Amino acid sequence: MVVSATEVKNHFGQCLEEAMQKPLFIQKTGRSVAVMLSIKEYERLSNLEDAMLAQKALGAEQSGYIGQKLSSDFLNSR
Repeated sequence: MVVSATEVKNHFGQCLEEAMQKPLFIQKTGRSVAVMLSIKEYERLSNLEDAMLAQKALGAEQSGYIGQKLSSDFLNSR
């Protein structure tokens, strides 16, 4: 659902209730500027991001990246 920033200001409680069901896109002067969403949805997205970053790190390690400590040790030994 899309609402104006003014609507959110004037009807915050109602917008909060709606955002707990599905993300609420907030517009200011006709363009989207923010999204209000439930803590459950925020946590779900954060967990997805963490899992994606862990996958990328694992892929980098498997492709030969030696990690921060070994890199620092190597550079300090030079």
